[in-house]
Amino acid sequence: MADLLMKMPIPYEPKRENRWILRFPSSLGINEWYVESTSRPKLSITSKEIEFLNTSTFVAGRFKWEPLSVKFRDPIGPSATQAVMEWIRTCAESVTGRMGYAAGYKKNVDLEMLDPTGVVVEKWILEGVFLTGYDGGSLAYNSDNIASISCQMVMDRCILVY
Repeated sequence: MADLLMKMPIPYEPKRENRWILRFPSSLGINEWYVESTSRPKLSITSKEIEFLNTSTFVAGRFKWEPLSVKFRDPIGPSATQAVMEWIRTCAESVTGRMGYAAGYKKNVDLEMLDPTGVVVEKWILEGVFLTGYDGGSLAYNSDNIASISCQMVMDRCILVY
């Protein structure tokens, strides 16, 4: 009877939601410690219906990686807002209305999950990332919360390295 119960292996160590680093290219000036929260990549696959007589069969259609939300802490200096806005300006310049080339604004970003000692145990390479949304956050005189900004990132591909 005791053999019917599954037991968790003793050396089991789960990945934790608070052990990760989002690494941006150094050229952007976005430090890893700016990032307060994000999520792992999300994928959606459409299904295509093939109708025949009174039945339907389904096959996979197109797939796409869903946008990621990233929340940044915004210190006085170096400012996360300034670093993020410089990246946005490579895509869309609000003063002149000019748009940038994809080769200039698309970047590769690494998402790394860590073990308790800081060793990378899961690595995602997010290719062709750029920002599609920016939210400067709220301000209130009756609050002493840390200022933060939020952004939406889209990517062409997500590669799970290990």
